[in-house]
Amino acid sequence: MEHVDENKEIVNRLINEFVNEGDEAVADELLAPDYVRYDPDAPSGAQGPEEFKEMIQMFGEAFPDAEVSIEEMIGEGDLVVFRGTETGTHEGDFMGHEPTGQTFEISGLAMHRVEDGEITQTWANWDMLGMMQQLGVVPMPDDLIEMTE
Repeated sequence: MEHVDENKEIVNRLINEFVNEGDEAVADELLAPDYVRYDPDAPSGAQGPEEFKEMIQMFGEAFPDAEVSIEEMIGEGDLVVFRGTETGTHEGDFMGHEPTGQTFEISGLAMHRVEDGEITQTWANWDMLGMMQQLGVVPMPDDLIEMTE
């Protein structure tokens, strides 16, 4: 059980100190050199540690107040899973879209494999479509229906 608690703390630190606060030294400490992140929304598919750090930096420039809140966390063996909520305000260029000033609140799930004190793999799935709809850059389903009538 102690090992699982340590793994959960490692994931907690990655989210709070790196993703939320931008401390890249924490990412360097906690992400294994051969770290791989799988995310259906990542343009290049799987990401290594440097690509993941660049993505978080780019996201932080577009959404300077972005924050991930861990709602629930479960650990078993070398796996840690959390359900979270992410919020932010669109204040910088994001995926070719000028700042809208709109806010978003989305949910997501992420599973991390922790081996020897380092995160070696992540599988993440966040509601990016919902985020783009809340920012007003992708029409909501009701808007699409009205457009076809």
